[in-house]
Amino acid sequence: MKQQAFVLNQFFPESLMDEITEIRLSTPEVIETEAQRRRRRSKLTRDGRLVLVAVDHPARGVTKIRGDEYAMGDRWQLLGRARRVLTDPNLDGVLGSVDVLEELLILSHIERHTTGRSFLDDRVLLGSMNRGGLSGAVFEMDDMFTGMSAERMVELGCDGGKMLYRLDLQDPASGRTLRACAQAINALRRNKLAAFVEPLAVSKKGSGYDTAKDFGSLVRLCGIASGLGDSSGHVWLKLPYCEDFERVCRATTLPILLLGGPARESPVDTLRDFAQGLAAGARVRGAIIGRNLLYPGKDDPLPMCRALSKLVHEACGVDEALRALEESEVQEIPTLHSTL
Repeated sequence: MKQQAFVLNQFFPESLMDEITEIRLSTPEVIETEAQRRRRRSKLTRDGRLVLVAVDHPARGVTKIRGDEYAMGDRWQLLGRARRVLTDPNLDGVLGSVDVLEELLILSHIERHTTGRSFLDDRVLLGSMNRGGLSGAVFEMDDMFTGMSAERMVELGCDGGKMLYRLDLQDPASGRTLRACAQAINALRRNKLAAFVEPLAVSKKGSGYDTAKDFGSLVRLCGIASGLGDSSGHVWLKLPYCEDFERVCRATTLPILLLGGPARESPVDTLRDFAQGLAAGARVRGAIIGRNLLYPGKDDPLPMCRALSKLVHEACGVDEALRALEESEVQEIPTLHSTL
């Protein structure tokens, strides 16, 4: 399967990074101004489905892509790739830590200055809330809410907030995280924002944790997550795909977004996973993807994004999505320009 090699500097000149830093120093109020100018959707979804790209990994100390330990630690690559996939009109929006969302707002300001338009108009913006459970830390299960608050999300014109709780029944820190998630769900409801909850069952193994992805664990987690807080009326679930996912879908009436998980070697495998998950039941309403979308080896991440958004929003089969992946070399995307 031939795809177009991605040369970041041809699309996203590195000088844009210098301009973002200069704006941070000289006119940081641009962030709030651009947030207020951004045109927001009247509803969270246009068709009851969502495809979002996640760019909050570095805030938890996660930078590895396959064999490269620090791939996501290169902010030029991370931000440029996120901007690249946002040229797909069917990509609904971004889930990010506060620094990345603010960088995207600054970039939106720069582009508005040169084109009169913003690539964030009519997109969904989600803030990442608990980033304190740092990967590999002894306090990893005590996942503190060190990220965005619901009040800051309102200031930045966000549409919702995302939280993670990893449940290790042998670790009391998981209980503290569970309680914090319930409080965050309440805060989001008070501010009329959607809550996206990612429940995972884990167990300690050596210096890290194994994640349980069997249907039984996910069924129990659906019940726990659905019952958190004062109301479930604004809550979505983020769940990994597993065998017998149809049984997981019967555990809740809440809408479900599929997790992307670690980067795969083959885009075909990734698309097949998503296609199977989307076909599992009416509760599944889309996907949140990150590493496996943004870092497809040396290839351009945009064709993969287009194929996935076609799977979700056009309800096509995996073969049609794969054809879209093969044909996505067609459209040249203009180079972005710095105003420095």
